[in-house]
Amino acid sequence: MAKNRQAKDDSGRFAYEGLDRIMHEKARLGVLTSLVAHPKGLAFADLKRLCGLTDGNLSRHLQVLQEAELVEVLKGYDQNRPQTTLKITSSGRRRFLNYLTVLERIVRDAADASQSEASFAANPARA
Repeated sequence: MAKNRQAKDDSGRFAYEGLDRIMHEKARLGVLTSLVAHPKGLAFADLKRLCGLTDGNLSRHLQVLQEAELVEVLKGYDQNRPQTTLKITSSGRRRFLNYLTVLERIVRDAADASQSEASFAANPARA
């Protein structure tokens, strides 16, 4: 009976509902991490270099992030030269930090599971 109760309590335990598909893509994860680390924003060229992306690839990912209201694109000039600066929005920062909390939980769950497995493998008679 205790086993059934535990199974019921664990329902959806590993569903990780807080994983946001928009943020979960590798390049966008890099862009958001870079922008969180630079709260005053980054020039397009600097962000491109940090994330190892091409102009077109970064532009497309920024479009997705901007549509999701995670980043803002600021157009301006630096010494009479056009410059695009990217910043994470305040709601984007909150969403990203919540996303990181879910990722931390995933890492803890995986570590706990691997420790349990290692413990079981070392001492199968205890199970």
